[in-house]
Amino acid sequence: MAPGYPRRMSLMTAVDLLRRVRAGDADLRVCDVRWYLGKPDAGRAAYLQGHVPGAVHVDLDRDLAGADGGGRHPLPEPGAFAARMAAMGIGSRHDVVAYDDVGGTIAARLWWMLDNLGHRRVAILDGGLAAWLDAGGELTQEAPRYRPAELRLADRWTGVIDRAELKERLGAVALLDARAGERYRGEVEPVDPVPGHIPTAISVPTGGNLGDDGRFLPPDALRERFGRFAGEPGGVVTSCGSGITACHNALAMRVAGLPDPILYPGSFSDWSRAGEEVATGADPGTAEAAARR
Repeated sequence: MAPGYPRRMSLMTAVDLLRRVRAGDADLRVCDVRWYLGKPDAGRAAYLQGHVPGAVHVDLDRDLAGADGGGRHPLPEPGAFAARMAAMGIGSRHDVVAYDDVGGTIAARLWWMLDNLGHRRVAILDGGLAAWLDAGGELTQEAPRYRPAELRLADRWTGVIDRAELKERLGAVALLDARAGERYRGEVEPVDPVPGHIPTAISVPTGGNLGDDGRFLPPDALRERFGRFAGEPGGVVTSCGSGITACHNALAMRVAGLPDPILYPGSFSDWSRAGEEVATGADPGTAEAAARR
């Protein structure tokens, strides 16, 4: 493990990443995880226009989601995911740093997946691409060519919940919704069948995890934001539209030093497509409402 990269570190500064990239650190793998809702292949196009030197492009739809399962971005089979990462040159020996240009809300999915399957040497670039440029980092259009690597990961996901189990536990768990407030309240819904939120869900948008500079808030501020949920006897479940930005709240809780939440991978896309009861407005709603269907 490289110096200055403690076990289970969740964030890396742009200054630290710049130092390692310029040193040609062979133990480093950088992943560009840019992706834009409703714009297939736009993330890849952005990567080709300019990316952190040495970075590989990891596509949310193709690399971080499976074909089967609930919601728009179901988790892939762990073995298939490990094989895709290994083919990109990402191995067990590597420190993985993921970035995007939206505060880490997309890159956090890769962080969560690798961490969940046992690869502890993974972090998010705090502040993303903007922080890299602010630190004096350059961009390149040259794509690296890495040999396939050996990546040993667990063979199953843990700390996840499906729709049926969540429905039974509503009211006992603290269910957090990471989407923007207007989507939570049902004022807009760009992709899912109906607007609103899962009954009992509490609005905790990912934007509140970041400061004005686009970097994560200090641990004490994040503990203040999430600590009130940690004492729920049923635990904390993090959700969003399709299990992507929910990982950002999981990352924020890790930075805060709080217990890891449970992830609902299908999230609102799975819930709404199944025809379950939804709530609208600022009020979370009740578990009794969800039980009507």
